[in-house]
Amino acid sequence: MFSRILHANDGSEHAFHALALAIAIAKQNDSVLHMISVEEIDYMPEFIEEVREETGTAARRFHTVLQRARAMAEASHVKLHTHVMAGHPVRDVVMLAADLKVELLIIGATGHSALYERMVGSRADRIMQLAQCPVLVVK
Repeated sequence: MFSRILHANDGSEHAFHALALAIAIAKQNDSVLHMISVEEIDYMPEFIEEVREETGTAARRFHTVLQRARAMAEASHVKLHTHVMAGHPVRDVVMLAADLKVELLIIGATGHSALYERMVGSRADRIMQLAQCPVLVVK
């Protein structure tokens, strides 16, 4: 049913719970599974060096996330394609989903307070609004 699946992982336990489900769905459907991790950079960095520094930090910060994710995928005999970038998480997840033409985007629910979600909204909500494919939010 789903030939291409994208999972967004920020390193949280919610994200790894969602990854477990993504792996199970990918295995069941013999799908290509991609995972994206995005290190958020300042909206308006002052210097290009700040962007370069954040990009390098993203690769180091998500090293253990990638190792854990690859181990989970290998244990289930699912090939995992990983993407790590520095940028805006909502925008970059939605753009990669469109670029890869994924048929399902799987994300973890976040644990923000009720006040925060009422005032700002959650990233999961924004991704659901902007993605061009079905989005599965895992609690």
